[in-house]
Amino acid sequence: MTFEEAKKRHAKLVEEIRRHDYAYYVLAKPIISDREYDRLYHELLELEKEFPQLVTPDSPSQRVGGMPLKEFKPYRHGVPMLSLDNTYSPGEVREFINRLKRHLTKVKQEYERDGKKFPDQPIEFTVEPKVDGVAVSLRYENGLLKVGATRGDGITGDDITENIKTIRSVPLKIPIYSESEKKSKKTDTPALPGLDIAEDDVFVPQAVEIRGEVFMPLEGFLKLNEQREKNGEEKFANPRNAAAGSLKQLDPKIVASRPLDTVFYGIGEIVIAENERHKAPKTQIELLEWLKRLGFKTPEKVWLCRNEEELINAILELNKVRSTFPYETDGAVIKLNSLELRELCGTTAKAPRWAIAYKYGGEQAQTVLKAITIQVGRTGALTPVAELEPVELAGSTISRATLHNEDEIRKKDIRIGDTVIIEKAGEVIPAVVGVVFEKRTGKEKVFEFPKTCPECGSPVSRTSIVGEEGVVWRCMNDDCPAKIRGRIEHWCSRNAMDIEGAGEVLVAQLVKTGLVKDVADLYNLTVPQVAALERMGEKSATNFINAIRESKNRDLWRLIHGLGILHVGEGVAKELAKHFATLDDLMNASKEQINAIPEIGNVIAESIYQWFRNPKNRDLIERLRRAGLNFKSSSYSEGALKPFAGKTFVLTGELASMTRNQAKEKIESLGGKVASSVSKKTDFVVVGANPGSKFAEAQRLGIKILNEDEFLKMIKGAEQKT
Repeated sequence: MTFEEAKKRHAKLVEEIRRHDYAYYVLAKPIISDREYDRLYHELLELEKEFPQLVTPDSPSQRVGGMPLKEFKPYRHGVPMLSLDNTYSPGEVREFINRLKRHLTKVKQEYERDGKKFPDQPIEFTVEPKVDGVAVSLRYENGLLKVGATRGDGITGDDITENIKTIRSVPLKIPIYSESEKKSKKTDTPALPGLDIAEDDVFVPQAVEIRGEVFMPLEGFLKLNEQREKNGEEKFANPRNAAAGSLKQLDPKIVASRPLDTVFYGIGEIVIAENERHKAPKTQIELLEWLKRLGFKTPEKVWLCRNEEELINAILELNKVRSTFPYETDGAVIKLNSLELRELCGTTAKAPRWAIAYKYGGEQAQTVLKAITIQVGRTGALTPVAELEPVELAGSTISRATLHNEDEIRKKDIRIGDTVIIEKAGEVIPAVVGVVFEKRTGKEKVFEFPKTCPECGSPVSRTSIVGEEGVVWRCMNDDCPAKIRGRIEHWCSRNAMDIEGAGEVLVAQLVKTGLVKDVADLYNLTVPQVAALERMGEKSATNFINAIRESKNRDLWRLIHGLGILHVGEGVAKELAKHFATLDDLMNASKEQINAIPEIGNVIAESIYQWFRNPKNRDLIERLRRAGLNFKSSSYSEGALKPFAGKTFVLTGELASMTRNQAKEKIESLGGKVASSVSKKTDFVVVGANPGSKFAEAQRLGIKILNEDEFLKMIKGAEQKT
């Protein structure tokens, strides 16, 4: 066979195998036998073995898994992967709807003041099953899969492309048909049932991030655990853990052996030519249909709801049918249907305003409360913990559960010796939700909350802290060992400085021996000091010290989060890092400057400002500086020192010197903002070749218009100032 003949046959085999993969793994409607499929696949492998130059990134052979990886590289998402806020009752759903409508009304009033037309879109919602899987983002460029990544911290995830490629329901190219197939209605392979993509023009953007979940089907999970038990290996706790553990494997061949599947429901960054914008989906319903036609699996059932009543009914109906799905679900995802209105809603520090997750009630069980102990957290909060007679719940053995606080114990009249009801919803810590009063014997004891700290013996106080209602007792001793341990554990946690190996046992030893009294002491530790601790050999100690050294280069938002400032969670830390270039800028900022950040209110601003006024905290910062930690933010974009700070740009037409995305990155790196539409608040409209309606709108409103040369000169001048 000549190379040209092999090339032609190879292309034919690739398209045919891709068809059958889609039929089997996405549609669940195979049209040939396994034996016939294996014959086609082995013919492909033989051709690629004889002619290696035929191997392409989208070839089915690339799913098998190459050489094991040394590590996962970081991947920065084009658009952040935000988490969803949760709600647990129909009343909270109604409040979400009202809150969203109030926000859109406010935006509409602003549009009308600017003389701009507000989008004529109905306020409708979709309801989808909340898949209990691992969130992933797939980036396609010119139709080919380039990167598969985990959510990570929402801004940066792990590049797990080689592992993603092993999942058969993930398209290696989109759409699954070639251009030649779409132009021809005739094909040598059988037609796929219920699929007519070959006859349609499926829109494929220049680049797009497809968002969804990787999960392990329940049936596959049970078989995998059976096999692991036979092999003497530890069983996975649940399907989600199994999926997460599989995707973390450095050997793609191991991942390929796991029964992983996918479901997709959204997009992140999307790069579209100006003249093709009309082809992009305008609603969630259109988006799901588009994803389906590209070759992706989408949710089994989706409801379109035009009013509040339909929305509540959809949530209830989903709860009745979700047990029939091949994956575990723990709730319903409610989304605003219109993508245009979503953009106007925007996001908070950690979640979109246009979506929310409704969590269904968790599984419950009854057991005996044997005792109540007190845990002291990093802020000094005393939290009562129920010590229980062990009981099976949601696939695990529960022996402890939270009681929240003293007022909760009194409100529910929980006593030592009671038979109590415990509940666990999803990944939430088990909680005592009630007492089985009919099982009381009269021997139960009322719990008396301690008036001194059980860790250090210092007085405790119910004095209210700004932003709280004062129902939590707190140890007032800053040097309490429990508070020190909590601060160290928080600093080392995955969502803060991500120092691997800093578990509770090790941290407890570091604090008990006096080696570590605050987070800055971590950076003075040596391998011999750590190796001398219990259960710590030289290798483990070396790995831990190396992890501490690596943490010096973490981004600023992680350091801010790790400091443990009251009310400053991960989302707020990221917002601060966007608006302050360095830790020094934040440390020296006024309350007014901090409060000026849209997502930060008075309470948080006051907490941050007061934390940095504390001499002890300022001393800690200086010690971290001397240790060599990074104080600069990579996500900073709107600081006062940036030349384009406070300026809004709109891009229209094609630029010769750079792509639209590159222009956007340039503007944002200089502190400016890029908007999708022209308004009176727009400062500059950058016009390239073949501009759209934005050019005419800018002329009508008298907005400053820049051609490409003027834009480049402005950028050059701004860069010289930085």
